Amino acid sequence: MRTILRTMPVLALLACPALGAQSTPAPSSLPASILPPELPWSGASKRLVAPGNDPWITPAERDGFANTPRYEETRAWLERLAAASPLISIETFGHTGEGRDLLLVRASKGGSNKPVVLVQAGIHSGEIDGKDAGLMLLRDIAIRGKDKLLDQVDLVFVPVYNIDGHERMSRWNFPALRGPVEKGYVGNARNINLNRDYAKADAPETRAMIALLRKLDPILYIDCHVSDGFDMQYDTTFTYAGWGTYAYHRSSADWLMTRFGPKVTDALEAAGHVPTIYPSPIDVRTPEKGIRYAPEGPRYSTGYGDFIGVPTVLVENHMLKPYRQRVLGTYVLLEAALKLAAQDKDRIVAAKTQDRSSRPADMLVRWKPAEQPIGWVENFKGVAFETYRSPATGRLEQRWTGKPVTWRMPIIGQDPVETVKLPKAWWVPREQVEVIDRLRLHGIRFETISAPRALTLDRVRLLDAKVQRAQDGRLPLKASFQHESISETLPPGTIRVPSDQPLGLLAAALLEPEAPDSFLGWGFFPEMLSRPAGAEAFVLAPMVDALLAGNADVKAAFEAKLAAEPEFAGDGQARLEWLTAHLPERDPYALIYPVRREL
Repeated sequence: MRTILRTMPVLALLACPALGAQSTPAPSSLPASILPPELPWSGASKRLVAPGNDPWITPAERDGFANTPRYEETRAWLERLAAASPLISIETFGHTGEGRDLLLVRASKGGSNKPVVLVQAGIHSGEIDGKDAGLMLLRDIAIRGKDKLLDQVDLVFVPVYNIDGHERMSRWNFPALRGPVEKGYVGNARNINLNRDYAKADAPETRAMIALLRKLDPILYIDCHVSDGFDMQYDTTFTYAGWGTYAYHRSSADWLMTRFGPKVTDALEAAGHVPTIYPSPIDVRTPEKGIRYAPEGPRYSTGYGDFIGVPTVLVENHMLKPYRQRVLGTYVLLEAALKLAAQDKDRIVAAKTQDRSSRPADMLVRWKPAEQPIGWVENFKGVAFETYRSPATGRLEQRWTGKPVTWRMPIIGQDPVETVKLPKAWWVPREQVEVIDRLRLHGIRFETISAPRALTLDRVRLLDAKVQRAQDGRLPLKASFQHESISETLPPGTIRVPSDQPLGLLAAALLEPEAPDSFLGWGFFPEMLSRPAGAEAFVLAPMVDALLAGNADVKAAFEAKLAAEPEFAGDGQARLEWLTAHLPERDPYALIYPVRREL
C-alpha cells in the first residue's frame, strides 16, 4: 500500500460545487459565479496545443477549449485525417438506439496479430475530455512524427461511446464541470447509464462494445471520465477495478498497480500535472473520514474488464480543473499508456493468460467498511473550504476557497461479509431466452442437453423479496435466499453453464443469486414475483398452523419476525402470506429462482 500511495498520491477529497469564481459562461438563470476559484496551472503539456494557424488544429483547440465538437463535426475531422494518412482508418462497430453509427478509429502500421490498446471516450458524454485528447493524439501520430507509438501496438479509439447522449448538449448538463460550455447528457437515448450496463447489456451501445472487446481482446482497455464531488489540487486521476486491491484477477491487477500506475504518474508529473489514484469519499461533507476502496462488480467498465481478464483503467479527471488542462492530462496519460503497453506487451499477455487459467473456488458477494484504515495518504493535496448557512437548504453548505492545504487521509478498505462457494455448473431453463442471449453475448460457454437428465441440484428460494427503485431501465430486486437440495429431471433444451471455463467468474457474477450484479439482482425474472394461486383463509390457516407445529426453523424465523416487526405482528393477512410462502411445494414458480446450481 505504501508503494502505491507513493507513486499515485491519493485524491483530493471534499464536496460538491460551491460559490466562487468561474472561467466559463453559466446559464443565465444561475449565479454568475457558481464554481469555486480556479487553481493556477502552467504545465509543460501546454506545448501539445497546436497553433491557431495549424491546418490540423482540432475543433477544441481552435475554440480555445471553450467548446467540444458535435458528433458530425468530430466524424468529419476524423475522416479528413484518415484520408490524409495511411495510418488512420475508420470503422463502424454498431449503432446507437437512435440509429447513429458507433465509430472506432484504428491507428496502425499494419502487421498481423499486433496487440491492441482500446481507448473509449464519452461513455458519460458530458465527460468528454477523452474525445478531444484522442483527436490531438491521433493527429500527432498520423502527421506530427509520433508514429513510433504504433511500432509494437495498434491504437483503437472510440471517440464518442454514448453518441445519442452526446448530441443532447446543454449548459445545464454536468454544471459542476469547468468546461466545455455545452456538454452531453449522462444517459443514452433510453436514459440508461452505459457504465452500469456491462453485466445486464440492455443498451445497443453496450452490446456493440462487448462484441468489440471480444473481437479485439485488448492488452489494455482505457475508459475516460471526469470526476464529481470534490475540490482538490490533483487534476488527473485514475484507478482500476477494486482500486487494484480488491480485484478478482490478480496478475492483471498487479501489472496495473506496479507498472501502469508508476509509469503514467511519472509521465504526468513530468508534463506538469498533479496525478493521483481516483478517490471515493466516505463522506464528502466530512473529508477527514477518509477514502473508500471497495470491490467492483461487472456492471462497470473496470469491473467488467477484471471479470473477463483484460487490464482496464478508469480515468477520472478532476471536474473543477479547466477543460484545456483536463484534455492535456488525458493526452499525456494516453501517450504514456501506449508506450508502456508496447514495452510490456509480453508481460501483459502472460498476466492475462494466468488470470484466465485461474479457477476461483468462491466469490465475495457482500462486504462492509473495515473498522480500521488499511493505509494512509500522507500530505494529501486538498483544498480548504469554509461553511455558510444556505437559505435554500437551511443547513451549513461548503464554499471552497481555492487555498491549497494538505492533511493525513485514512484509506478505508472492506471486510468480507458473505462469500459464495461456486458450483460445478448452473442450469438455465430454455425458456429464459433473455438470460441465454446475454450469456451468448458475453462469450460464456454453455452446452444444451438433448435428452432429459435426472440430477440432484441446489434450488434457491427467495425470502422477503422487494423490488427496488428504478435504475437504468430495470427494476432491481433485493432478497434473502434459502438453498435446498432437490432431485429434479431437467427437460431437453436446458443449458448447462460450467464454472470451469475462462469466463467462469463472470458466469458466477451473473448467475449466482447473491451476487450484486446478477441477472436476478437486476430484475431479469419478474415472473417469480407473481403470487401463487390463492385459497381461502379457512383452508390456509390450518395448513400454516401445522407448518409451525412441525417445522422448528420456520417457527423460529416467524417468532423472530413477530418480535422485530410490531406492524407485521398485528397484520393477520401479512402473517398468513409470510407463512404460506414457506409451505413446501406451494408453487413451482413463485419466489423460486429458475436457475439451478450443480454442486
